[in-house]
Amino acid sequence: MTMIQAASALAVVNILLLGLLTGVWIRNYRTFGTSLIAGLVAFGAVMLAENVVALYFFFSMKMLYSGDPTVQRAVLVLRGMQVIALGFLTWVTVK
Repeated sequence: MTMIQAASALAVVNILLLGLLTGVWIRNYRTFGTSLIAGLVAFGAVMLAENVVALYFFFSMKMLYSGDPTVQRAVLVLRGMQVIALGFLTWVTVK
């Protein structure tokens, strides 16, 4: 598996976690209606859109990333860090 394929797989995990989180936050917003939860819904929607766009670029513009292994490593590390952050956020939200 190449680094870009691994980064793509991590983007898919991010999309799944963000879908779950945003769904919980939407449900909570309907119940409580606070601006804090509205902010979380907006955060989830923007991060979800960012990951979908990143996944699109991973598949449609592979040549952009394939030329430089340093860029591939950086993209993989950033997606990995995002998975870790979203994992903790999902854990505390669902708990």
